[in-house]
Amino acid sequence: MKHLITLTLMVGVAAGALMMVTGRWSHAQGADPNAAPDPYKMQENWAQLADGRKFGQAIKVQVDHSDGKSIWVFDRCASNDCSNSMIPPIQKFDAAGKFVRAFGAGMFNFPHGFYVDREGNVWASDERAKNGKGAAVVKFSPQGQVLLTLGKPGMPGNAPGYLDGPSGVAVAPNGDVYVADGHGGTTNDRIVKFAKDGRLIMAWGKHGKAAGEFDTPHGIALDSAGRVYVADRANNRIQIFEPDGKFVAEWKQFGRPSDIAIDKNDMIYVADSQSNATNNPGFKQGIRIGSIRDGKVTAFIPEPSPEVGAPEGVGVDDAGNVYGGYTAKMTVRRFVKG
Repeated sequence: MKHLITLTLMVGVAAGALMMVTGRWSHAQGADPNAAPDPYKMQENWAQLADGRKFGQAIKVQVDHSDGKSIWVFDRCASNDCSNSMIPPIQKFDAAGKFVRAFGAGMFNFPHGFYVDREGNVWASDERAKNGKGAAVVKFSPQGQVLLTLGKPGMPGNAPGYLDGPSGVAVAPNGDVYVADGHGGTTNDRIVKFAKDGRLIMAWGKHGKAAGEFDTPHGIALDSAGRVYVADRANNRIQIFEPDGKFVAEWKQFGRPSDIAIDKNDMIYVADSQSNATNNPGFKQGIRIGSIRDGKVTAFIPEPSPEVGAPEGVGVDDAGNVYGGYTAKMTVRRFVKG
């Protein structure tokens, strides 16, 4: 391998960030994880919902990677569950927040993972299996036609071709699909990689705390080099892998990650909706932002108050606007630099 990778394992909160310089990962000292400045202003009512509808638990917010500006929201049917609802949970908005279209009614139990690829296709996962649906990832055309299904709907498992608790999905430029498969309990704790036609390529990981092991892999994102970033939530870390599953590093300086987005400039945005004095001492909830090139947290959008809450899902458009999907507060907010 032309460029050797130096691994720095088990980075603690006080240890701070990992730095990548000329192809090498090295260690850099950190500081207060909540001290980075907040250059953003919150826009409460950016999304203009159709027909007076309200958001449910908005688990994911994603930019349309085919245009870099349209925004898609995956919510739980104006409630906290879609099992018995005919409200479409997948909604598209233009850059100004105007509603464009919605689809997916009656197809999901518990919306979770979500991604919009470079062709505008929409990938949506259902974390919960029942009623003959769920434990699967569905690929839709931009207009809502079902193109492909990964997993066996309503049949959770860990054998080849099965999923159990899929919580995140990301698609590489070549069409490879990565699924963060697992949501705690007895569900899976692994990453599953598929070819663009749905053929299983490989899977890696199991339950645990060691490098390459997971406890609730809750989100997933890819950088411009194809490396895979996993929000290993219950382990309070991001794990980074090569596309073939080879472990690169772990980062703890971004808090307890519920979701990850990486923009076209390799800036990383991490939603922390669970840190507290019990499960991740020293970290406040909010969105931490930095560059994958040095791993430093350079901006932090904190939870302003318990009433406003912190987002569980995060997205970013090509203009640098940040979007938060709130499950506890059932809303979507936009953050703009000001």
